[in-house]
Amino acid sequence: MSQISFADAEYAGKRKKTRREVFLEEMELVVPWTALLKVISPHYPMAGRGRRPYPLESMLRVHLMQNWFALSDPAMEEALYEIASLRGFARLNLTEPIPDETTILNFRHLLEASDLADDILKAVNAHLVRKGLLLKRGSIVDATIIAAPSSTKNSAGERDPEMHQTKKGEQWYFGMKAHIGVDADSGLVHTVTTTAANEADVEQVADLLHGKEKQVWGDSGYRGAQSRVDREDLQWNIAARPSDMAKLPEGRAKERLKKKEHGKASVRAKVEHPFRVVKRQFGLVKVRFRGLSKNTAHVVTLFALSNLWMARKQLIAMMGVVRPKAA
Repeated sequence: MSQISFADAEYAGKRKKTRREVFLEEMELVVPWTALLKVISPHYPMAGRGRRPYPLESMLRVHLMQNWFALSDPAMEEALYEIASLRGFARLNLTEPIPDETTILNFRHLLEASDLADDILKAVNAHLVRKGLLLKRGSIVDATIIAAPSSTKNSAGERDPEMHQTKKGEQWYFGMKAHIGVDADSGLVHTVTTTAANEADVEQVADLLHGKEKQVWGDSGYRGAQSRVDREDLQWNIAARPSDMAKLPEGRAKERLKKKEHGKASVRAKVEHPFRVVKRQFGLVKVRFRGLSKNTAHVVTLFALSNLWMARKQLIAMMGVVRPKAA
């Protein structure tokens, strides 16, 4: 065992526990480390004649923290030097080399080149299925726009050609769309696809279903989805357009329809929770990279981590462990 530095020893003796520390303690408990390491290890370089690679588990932990706290590669390197709780989570200390920004960048490129984001999501979801938290009896489909920089003040002198603009309401947006399929019981994400922002939501509906669900819920943007999915065993619960509802005459028939639409909306509300976690909790305000491929890997990883965040209370309770609390 390596000797800890004076800074880490001083940190270990403090009494107050911060919210960041509580978050990391919870994630330490709920992340399926063995499964994720098994996914990545075949692609990770082995020690040879060159520089000895950092331990895979440390690099995975750094990568997850980079996603949780929305840190760039240079910012992640500096945070490892400055914040003892992050070093502790990554199992690093100041008496040994800390991964620099290039090493952190190369690890992310390794995951992208090997197309491992989908495998990470599958490993997380397999863990949740084993725990009985992902039931797959019904699916909710929805999409959200993730903005991209629209400025042309860059080296290429143009906007990202893989991003496009679309109009929502009276507002124009430029960027990409993240389409998700969500478990209707738990609200956890089981499928993620991405497109440019101008693609219609309904075009992705067939790719968002896992094949075992019996019911599907979607907003009015998914009208006509039945014709795009070759399955006769599905019960579709697609919202009516508000404009169509407004045209109906007042009376009992309209009230019954309103009640039915309210029931659909109460189920569809679960699909907003992963969007909130990814955008607010994990800080995905704008796309982080250029091109759809890199941003897809980032978005899929974030939704995998959002599942663990949303299910953390149940997972910790199953372990019989008292949830960590801030001082």
